[in-house]
Amino acid sequence: MTRQSAWLFPGQGAQRRGMGRELFDRYPGAMAAADRILGFSVRELCLGDAAERLTDTRYLQPALFVVNELTRRAYADREPAPDYLAGHSLGEYNALLAADAFDFETGLALVARRGELMGRATGGAMTAVVGPGAARIVDLLAEAGIDDVDLANLNSTEQVVLSGPAESLRRAAGAVTAAGAGRCVPLRVSAAFHSRYMADAAREFAAFLAGFELRDPRIPVIANVTARPYRPGEVGRLLAAQVHSAVRWSESMGHLRSRGVDRVVEQGPGRVLTGLWDAAVKDAANRSTAEPRPVAGSTPVPAAAAAAPDGAPTAGRAAPAAPAPAVPAAAALASAVPVRAVPAAAPAGGAESSTSGVRAVGGTARSVSGVPAAGPTGVAPERLGSAAFRADYGVRYAYLAGSMYKGIASTELVARMARAGLLGYFGTGGLRTERIEAAIATLRAELGPDGRFGMNLLHALHDPPLEEATVRLFLRHRVRFVEASGFTQPTRALVLYRLSGAHRDGTGRAVAPNRLLAKVSRPEVATAFMEPPPETLVRGLLAEGLLTAVEAEAGRALPLAGEVCAEADSAGHTDAAVAYTLMPATTGLRDRIVAERGYPDGIRVGAAGGLGAPESLAAAFVLGADFVVTGSVNQCTPQAGTSEAVKDLLARADVQDTGYAPAGDMFEIGARVQVLRRGTLFAARANKLYQVYRQYDGLEAIDAKLRRTIEDGWFHRELEQVWKETREYYLRAGRPQEVERAEQDPGHRMALVFRWYFVHSTRMAMRGDPAERVNYQIHTGPAIGAFNRFAAGTALADWRNRHVDAVAEALMAGAARVLQDRFSSLAG
Repeated sequence: MTRQSAWLFPGQGAQRRGMGRELFDRYPGAMAAADRILGFSVRELCLGDAAERLTDTRYLQPALFVVNELTRRAYADREPAPDYLAGHSLGEYNALLAADAFDFETGLALVARRGELMGRATGGAMTAVVGPGAARIVDLLAEAGIDDVDLANLNSTEQVVLSGPAESLRRAAGAVTAAGAGRCVPLRVSAAFHSRYMADAAREFAAFLAGFELRDPRIPVIANVTARPYRPGEVGRLLAAQVHSAVRWSESMGHLRSRGVDRVVEQGPGRVLTGLWDAAVKDAANRSTAEPRPVAGSTPVPAAAAAAPDGAPTAGRAAPAAPAPAVPAAAALASAVPVRAVPAAAPAGGAESSTSGVRAVGGTARSVSGVPAAGPTGVAPERLGSAAFRADYGVRYAYLAGSMYKGIASTELVARMARAGLLGYFGTGGLRTERIEAAIATLRAELGPDGRFGMNLLHALHDPPLEEATVRLFLRHRVRFVEASGFTQPTRALVLYRLSGAHRDGTGRAVAPNRLLAKVSRPEVATAFMEPPPETLVRGLLAEGLLTAVEAEAGRALPLAGEVCAEADSAGHTDAAVAYTLMPATTGLRDRIVAERGYPDGIRVGAAGGLGAPESLAAAFVLGADFVVTGSVNQCTPQAGTSEAVKDLLARADVQDTGYAPAGDMFEIGARVQVLRRGTLFAARANKLYQVYRQYDGLEAIDAKLRRTIEDGWFHRELEQVWKETREYYLRAGRPQEVERAEQDPGHRMALVFRWYFVHSTRMAMRGDPAERVNYQIHTGPAIGAFNRFAAGTALADWRNRHVDAVAEALMAGAARVLQDRFSSLAG
């Protein structure tokens, strides 16, 4: 076998005061970027008076990430790239950076958030077991009756790390000592990392990861979770799973050896991983060279779980290896005790129900938020809206959680809704298809094959092939609920999704298995979705073999969308419609078209936009809504995949604190979105950019003073640099036609450069970068202000208590109560 090399990156535990001293001056650009993103000086942390903070995981993780990366850069300047990469826990981020899965700034943002979540975790402990008896740890734990301790790190046949409650670890240490199996070394950590006890931190980190574009590694990277190279589309999922999964280092080294690796270079401070590699080589010389067998129960954990501290290998080299059985001890160890995770449906805490349902408190039915629910003789929330809708969607309430782009409507949010007997839509807008596919896999894994969830399909005005590729992905994975947003007319992709699988049942009735919900804000758009799919599109798909004759024939008797949601003044793309006029217009259209077409199942009309208080939902149902779809209120929940900084701003917003700005994806045509105005200058700056676009012919024509304002005050980089980044993005994305057009059309080039600001402002908001707060783009309507007023003085005043299903319960129970009060008042 060809000789191969690997670079290894250490994790927490390898740090030392003075690390990076010889590197910082060599890479001033990287240091400046790190200090700007992190908000503190990495140099001072490692070399100066602040070095004592290297014991705080919040500071240590990003600092070690920087030193590892600078070490790699210095080495890469004189040596060829390796054949493989691997990193121990935190070090895995450096391995992925070296493999171009993300850029340096993205990696810093990820590890900073990871360190923050790990630093917040408390309770539990970790203990290293070192010695030739470490492989017996499973039997020793079983004999001592200890079942609440997990295997956190499988470093070598003679070194494992346990994670769990402190008292249980003391008992485990006693059992190891009594059996003469080795020595136990308590680790200086604040929580039980890489164990089932990190589930909450894991879920938060998974939601954060959803906001980033992560690429497949260009060089094979061995994942801690699987001890195998990352496969396409796995980066986000496995990084999320890594936090409460074991670090399978011994198996990872065994896999490298099986692939012909005979030389490793440790890229970072210390030589801990070099010692573990040497131990693996010696161990292999004394046993069979069989490939490490897969770990039982080690299927990657769904991305609902995510990051925590490392529980790194103990410092120094591993003890000399003793003869071992044919199966590597670490593999046998992990096979005997699968890594455990908290079940997805388990309550997050004692006070929180796993379904957030209505509970009896002192004999009175009350919701989890403390808002009185309808009594047995009143209007019940389960009766609001259409019973047929509830049956078809499999939900307790005629209530949906709408999508929010870039995964802000996260897998965690959607899964929590499903576990509460409700349905939410994952926010696919702005994500690549591999990220969408990973989200589907996560939801399937969490909810099972019959779990109900929805996916968003955002109109791709500039990229129709992406729209169709997303639909093909939905069809391949049998996604049965899709929310279409941003569309002004039917497209091939919509027709393909809706009619795939359409047929006539035994009675001759036309049916379609795929439920399409279309958000509309204009009557002419509503009409297009209520009519059957355009015949020209159906014939085109039929001619290409994408639809069968049976599907096409059945589709002619069906509306393009079985559910049409009238979207009033809301976040996202909006026409600032008023619900009091839009709803009657939409229901009137529905009644006329259903009567004309004779659809067997009719069309359900829903309401969205402005739904932030029980009174709003009550009004929607009175106006004839068959169901309601919430949006802005769900962005201010623990499950939303955006930063805590954004949630803090939203939780302080009032009904007047929003404004309108151009939509980044439809910048040139002047489409608008509604955004948070309080605490940010995004709306003002975005509107100014649109004015500049309309006023000037190209970047070169912009007034010099205005250009300096944009470059220095808003973008923090020159417009030519922005164009260079944008050009590279389109070339990597396989869209060279955009670059060619921009190089021939100065106006188009200016539009692409200005659209960069919209991507950047969203990214900064989702990361919670404090230095970019004035540029945060936060899509929200006035509903968030209404909810803040409604929640004032209750447990839901703190957004950390606003679990997405608890918000649904409070609003629906409150709406039922409002209607009961109004009906009683009118009757009286």
